[in-house]
Amino acid sequence: MKKRLYLPIFALIIVLSLSACTSEQAQPDQPLDENLDQNAQPITEDRAGNKIDIPSEIDRIISISPANTEMIVALGHGDKLIAVDKYSENIDGVPDDVPFFDIMNPDVEQLVALEPDIIYATGMSMSDGNDPFKTIKDLGITVAYIPSSDSIEGIYKDIIFIADSLQAGEKGREIVDNMKTEIARFKKISTTIENKKKVYFEIAAAPNLYSFGSGVFLNEMIELLGAENILKDQEKWVSISDEVIVASNPDIILTNVNYIENAVDEIKNRTGWENITAVKNGNVYYIDNNFSSLSNQNIIKALEQMSIAIYPEVYKK
Repeated sequence: MKKRLYLPIFALIIVLSLSACTSEQAQPDQPLDENLDQNAQPITEDRAGNKIDIPSEIDRIISISPANTEMIVALGHGDKLIAVDKYSENIDGVPDDVPFFDIMNPDVEQLVALEPDIIYATGMSMSDGNDPFKTIKDLGITVAYIPSSDSIEGIYKDIIFIADSLQAGEKGREIVDNMKTEIARFKKISTTIENKKKVYFEIAAAPNLYSFGSGVFLNEMIELLGAENILKDQEKWVSISDEVIVASNPDIILTNVNYIENAVDEIKNRTGWENITAVKNGNVYYIDNNFSSLSNQNIIKALEQMSIAIYPEVYKK
């Protein structure tokens, strides 16, 4: 796995864009809609609900989202990528010589010059209310928007959408089925847990602390492991104060912050946090930023790390 480093501004952009997404709340073990479990139906809308015409043949793909890029590679179509966003630069499976674009302000002329068959974009690109790809769409190039999903069910649907658009439906359903199998395994184990541990998951470090409440796939993941998010009564992505964390006294602290040298040690040495149960017992753990911040199939890898951090005596193989 190639190493990458997401800057703090990217973390905050993700928070802002996800908070604007439409919630697709569902239990992670619920089946997909019937039409997704049968033969693929003609695609008439992208994941944002925009009308769309998918080309019958797709050989040249541009992905302006690392989450989408990883899905495209997992579906076996990474070799068709002719350009990606700059945060996808080090994703395994992306061709070495492709150009990189800014998610928020992509160079439209350069994108058009590459003659893509389809562009997979993210809702993050429209976080300021403008559509940077409008000119491209007006030229007849297909742009499929896939807003970052805030639920596990939504992630399933994102994978199936991209798979069907690339005529890789069977592979897409295989990926989703594997995710469901793993999630079912975790849920079965979680039923044996009687005393739920309280968890705080930090996604932006001091002094501007950020975390999440309900309506976020990471909250679902904490709950399906048999634990409790200390911020479960909050909604979506939230700015939080030291006082709230200290008063909540979490048993476990998780962080996916990777833009400071050692996020775990920084948390352990914060002034005023020394009496928090998680800090006193040394139960502060790093969860891979990539696996836990991008809404795609790799959340299962984050789930594995989280399970061992929260309940090592239960989940550790």
